[in-house]
Amino acid sequence: MTEQSPAEHPGDDAWKVTFLAPRLAIEAALVAHEDAYDWDHDIVIAGSEINPARPEEWQLEAWLARKPSRADLAAMRALFGGNAPKSQVEHLPPTDWITLSQAGIEPIREGPFHVHTPEHAPSAEPGVRNFVIPASQAFGTGQHATTAGCLAMLTTMKRSGVVVRNIADIGTGTGLLAFAGLHLWPASRAIASDIDPVCGPVVALNADANGVRLGDGVGRMAMVIAPGLDHSLLRASAPYDLLIANILAGPLTELAPEFAAAVAPGGHIVLSGLLTTQEPAVRAAYARAGLRLAARMTRGDWSILWLRRRSFGGSRSSRVGALPEWSKRW
Repeated sequence: MTEQSPAEHPGDDAWKVTFLAPRLAIEAALVAHEDAYDWDHDIVIAGSEINPARPEEWQLEAWLARKPSRADLAAMRALFGGNAPKSQVEHLPPTDWITLSQAGIEPIREGPFHVHTPEHAPSAEPGVRNFVIPASQAFGTGQHATTAGCLAMLTTMKRSGVVVRNIADIGTGTGLLAFAGLHLWPASRAIASDIDPVCGPVVALNADANGVRLGDGVGRMAMVIAPGLDHSLLRASAPYDLLIANILAGPLTELAPEFAAAVAPGGHIVLSGLLTTQEPAVRAAYARAGLRLAARMTRGDWSILWLRRRSFGGSRSSRVGALPEWSKRW
């Protein structure tokens, strides 16, 4: 990020706001946070279980380097959709900010991947690919389970013999899933996108920290800021062998026709960010767009779907020609 986090200013104040609520209410608030495109990125949030003996009792914690204003508190309460529980506001010693903001953010270990924050050590296990992602970039909040599920699904696809040469990661956030795709299929190229402008410099920093090459070409990743597929580079790079979208059920459903058209016949889509209760509607939208379910996984209340576009046969060039008329203009 271009701006320094509160942890980089040891003389500044640090504050924490805590909301106690049932697990489902906290998970819904985390989903709302991921969809809040105007969220103040100086406010870092995380949801967690309070006591393993009472798994339905959760807390939402928010950290910031200033005393929370009325607008700050209103933005936090809005995540609960008009049913916000009472909040507790604490003034913390400055040195506690980074420790507390990373609390409970355990590494992800899925397939060949070990994803961790800078406060955790990388894995020394042979054959493991370490990725370091700062928690201040939203890793470890509501996306922790869906990210782990996507990594597991991508690993399953690789082990099943899926061959990928062209990857799109829509709603990339930190760039992690595109990084993982390039690791699993090193002969591929990737493009990542996000609607939030802050993700551009975030992805660049993460790519540098993890040895991922940016740019166009085999083994490299391009990054653009755009809603959905609305960018000339995303259009020019289609069709994709693999499209990954770890976003939300609403946008996933709305984008089904566009995603299907952007994937080559016989190509693959991995979807996450949807609750298991939302899965039937999302699957129906993609079935109407010509995709079939290849596999599904769940991580807690979250679904991860592997979908395949029907193949029309023939060579790759003829398959591209079978795309809908509007996609040929890309």
